[in-house]
Amino acid sequence: MKILVLNAGSSSIKFQLFEMNENRSLATGIIEQIGEHDSSGKIEYDGNIIEKKEQIKNHNSGLMLMNMLLIESFTIKSLDELGAIGHRVVHGGEKFTKPAKIDEEVIKEIEQLIPLAPLHNPAHLDGIKVTMEQSPQVPQVAVFDTAFHATIPSYAYMYALPYEAYEKDRVRKYGFHGTSHFYVKKEAEKYLKVENINAITLHLGNGASMAAIKNGKCVDTTMGLTPLEGLIMGTRSGDIDPAILFYLARKNGLDIDNLDNMLNKQSGLKGICGSNDMREIEKMAKKGDKKAQLSLEMFAYRIKKYIGSYSAIVGKLDCIIFTGGIGENSIDTRVRCCADLENLGIELDLVKNNQKIKEILDISLKESKIKVLVIPTNEELEIAIQTNLLLETKIA
Repeated sequence: MKILVLNAGSSSIKFQLFEMNENRSLATGIIEQIGEHDSSGKIEYDGNIIEKKEQIKNHNSGLMLMNMLLIESFTIKSLDELGAIGHRVVHGGEKFTKPAKIDEEVIKEIEQLIPLAPLHNPAHLDGIKVTMEQSPQVPQVAVFDTAFHATIPSYAYMYALPYEAYEKDRVRKYGFHGTSHFYVKKEAEKYLKVENINAITLHLGNGASMAAIKNGKCVDTTMGLTPLEGLIMGTRSGDIDPAILFYLARKNGLDIDNLDNMLNKQSGLKGICGSNDMREIEKMAKKGDKKAQLSLEMFAYRIKKYIGSYSAIVGKLDCIIFTGGIGENSIDTRVRCCADLENLGIELDLVKNNQKIKEILDISLKESKIKVLVIPTNEELEIAIQTNLLLETKIA
């Protein structure tokens, strides 16, 4: 059976086609700059690439282009032959704690969650509605980024605000990147031959988050009501004293939109050294750029603080796991994040850490009490797997 996975953004559609008999990727592609003059589409399959540059007015025409690219690549004849379409949905709130077969009721529930994810959920809904209209006979499944974090206990997800903020406005920690954390957790369990693992997962990319996993279930995560809380990221500040906002608003006359833009788009690594690309920052730091060096130290320091606190929460750890663009590819970041953690039982093998990552790589010393693993994430495959499992369960 073939399953198509869609990640519809506000101006882009990422897609990947899987053959589920072998969990094998047949094609991957992207439709970019939707609604702009320089929009385009690209698909990669079997070592080949097809690119088309044309004006794409909306998600409907974007998905039509995607369909055409899939047909031209001979991976499918039409969307109607798909076994299912799996959709990434960023926010599932408290309602969706597992994947859901999409119908009108599910669509309404996702719409109600738009205030919690105003940039993401509307775009996901566009992708869902258009594919349902274009291929009404193909089952559609929503897989939620927040679902893996649904096991976090109330004392960990509640904020110490007036309780009505939770009751009335659903203000609580939800967490994100859950599909990635869940995928690498499962891969670590298979690799270490451990059921219900105790682990700390680090999804490090332009957006970054960590999860504390006890007995195979998430018990805490760094992101909160929004993806802004927690680690220092590419352009997001992560944890700050909230009173800083009041201070800057009063002192510099900043309004809510100014502060929102500053914290989400002008802060993090970019705010400190001017770049949010870890590769560029590491080059700058090696050339002696003091701000780049500072940003790298801050990035690792925040991660190490969470490793320490999550170690206390989880108890006896089996492993910590690096994943995501930075976690998988930045040798120096892994060194900085694990430095001086021997007291926690974490000891890095610098030789292994320099090896090229192809599959799962154990980069810890033999005597390390806690394994340090690098596991390439595959959120699209996990969405396809969860979509397939849900439909198999429904049929059974």
